[in-house]
Amino acid sequence: MPVFAAGGRGSGRARRRESGKDPGMDYVKLGRTGLEVSRLVLGCMSYGDPARGGHPWTLPEEDSAPFLHRALDAGVNFFDTANVYSDGSSEEILGRVLLKAVRREDVVIATKVYNRMRPGPNGAGLSRQAILTEIDASLRRLGTDHVDLYQIHRFDPTTPLEETLEALHDVVRAGKVRYLGASSMWAWQFAKALHLQELHGWTRFVTMQDHYNLLYREEEREMLPLCADEGIGVIPWSPLARGKLTRDWDATTNRSETDEFGKTLYRDSDAEVVAAVGRVAERRGVSRAQVALAWVARNPVVVAPIVGATKPHHLEDALAGIELELTADEVAELEAPYEPHEVAGF
Repeated sequence: MPVFAAGGRGSGRARRRESGKDPGMDYVKLGRTGLEVSRLVLGCMSYGDPARGGHPWTLPEEDSAPFLHRALDAGVNFFDTANVYSDGSSEEILGRVLLKAVRREDVVIATKVYNRMRPGPNGAGLSRQAILTEIDASLRRLGTDHVDLYQIHRFDPTTPLEETLEALHDVVRAGKVRYLGASSMWAWQFAKALHLQELHGWTRFVTMQDHYNLLYREEEREMLPLCADEGIGVIPWSPLARGKLTRDWDATTNRSETDEFGKTLYRDSDAEVVAAVGRVAERRGVSRAQVALAWVARNPVVVAPIVGATKPHHLEDALAGIELELTADEVAELEAPYEPHEVAGF
């Protein structure tokens, strides 16, 4: 399966600007918008109260703050979280740390809505009731009057799509949200949503946050070509395949041992791809994470991969990875072992 529209950094989209303490972060437009974002998104699922939300591996605020500060110093201005992460405490930590460190207008904060936040009716989903309730709750937790990018975390088959899209348009009109994004779904569902938004004059989705990495390339069949054609900026989740691309296949972490969702995404035959990453990394004298991230970032439809960091080298590898240029031979070696997968991630 060929990489769709490869060769991203040669497209001239990025421009470099000194930012923070480290010069050299590249900034690109978010899809067809005028909003400039860093070529790397710091994902904040790992930052949250370990006692909330069933994620004992998350970092509390005092341990999360250094990663957020380092990202800011490196010029990262794009931060992604969700209302459901650690039962809202990820949003709380992100808002407190960022807004003490920088002006609100200097960062792009993205969050999401869809997953269950409380028991009983209307505690989840994408109904008008849920969206209007959850945007206000997210704003309170973040400590801000607006979200820069508000994303539907998944497609809601139980709510009329028109209801969801009109409610999202209304939160933009109310000034609570600047831009809208979507996440993992079938390409036909996303195409239908874009059509309805255009038909009714509703605010359009500008991003797609989907599952895309060297172990899972099924998005190359339909979703990535659709996004390229429609000018949608892609911000992939799990570009390092939940860390599987960064270590030996049989190695485990505290998170991987308890990540039931992650166990559904990959299979044993993917070990051949991991081995290829290791070979390329060894020859180049860089980490596996840098190689795997460089492969994702080279695709021109990818605006910025979303990376998590719970150890200092995670963030340093990510910053180096978006700068690493792979040769055509290296790309071919990385892609050769791939085998088609069942659709996974939504």
